[in-house]
Amino acid sequence: MRGWHGLEDVPGDWGRSVITIGVFDGVHRGHQKMVTRAVEMARELGMSSVVVTFDPHPEEVVRPGTHPLRLTTPRHRTELLAALGVDAVCVLPFTLEFSRMSPDEFVQTILVDRLHAGGVVVGENFRFGHKAAGDIETLQTLGEKYDFVAEAVPLVSNGGVISSTLIRDRLAAGDTEAVAVALGRPHRVEGVVVRGYQRGRQLGFPTANVESPAFTAIPADGVYAGWLQCVPNGNLPVAYDGERWPAAISVGTNPTFEGVPRTVEAYALDRDDLELYGAHVAVDFGPRLRDNLRFDSVEALIGQMRADVDEARRLTAVWTPPDSF
Repeated sequence: MRGWHGLEDVPGDWGRSVITIGVFDGVHRGHQKMVTRAVEMARELGMSSVVVTFDPHPEEVVRPGTHPLRLTTPRHRTELLAALGVDAVCVLPFTLEFSRMSPDEFVQTILVDRLHAGGVVVGENFRFGHKAAGDIETLQTLGEKYDFVAEAVPLVSNGGVISSTLIRDRLAAGDTEAVAVALGRPHRVEGVVVRGYQRGRQLGFPTANVESPAFTAIPADGVYAGWLQCVPNGNLPVAYDGERWPAAISVGTNPTFEGVPRTVEAYALDRDDLELYGAHVAVDFGPRLRDNLRFDSVEALIGQMRADVDEARRLTAVWTPPDSF
């Protein structure tokens, strides 16, 4: 799959394309349906499929300080889109100037002149252009003008319309199983393993303390079953390449030890030999086990941690994302 950052990266000889447009944060099941339809249409028309997305998030530019929590890193988002079979992803820098394009200017400049649109696939609630003036009917009218077909894909519902906003709300409530339904996979938090207080090691459960980028969507405080793995980060070599370990995951301030900043810590079950400092890792969240609790003694905490590890071991052996909320 090709990746372009800005229109200037698009090859001059790029042929006609079927394009789908959106932020695609999370690449949830609604996004997947839309991208899959664009790939299908491209094959039907004998064209290439292109995903057009944006960075930074448009909300941060249009309404500074309101940056939505990010469900996927740019790297993981691209990886997920590639797995859906798209031929190219074009990431457009979103600026105030860009936001002021009229719908006609957006279509002509982005879709027609550079990407040679033969088809455009969007969600039925798609809006575009300055002050969101354009909708699917606008897009279809412009398609007649510029010789492309425009198709709207219905929103996906499963006890509620699946959206990035819904997923953020469910994460804030710690409902990682509902999030897995919406995503079709566990929610992932990525970051670099940094040195913490090393209390987990002292207690017999050495954890990877994961420092994630700003605006990362992290589930509510609590203990979860899930998985830990190293992932590529630029050109750096990946330790333990291809390995993925069942894990018990703690999110929070560790109330038994006061004054600890909020952290994401993952203990790879039955592994006390991993050297992960400085590694870029992914933490995939399965079911929630319990709330964070304050224990009256270290011994009581260790006893609960052993129970958490046993439950995480049991769940990660059998758990798959449920089919409905």
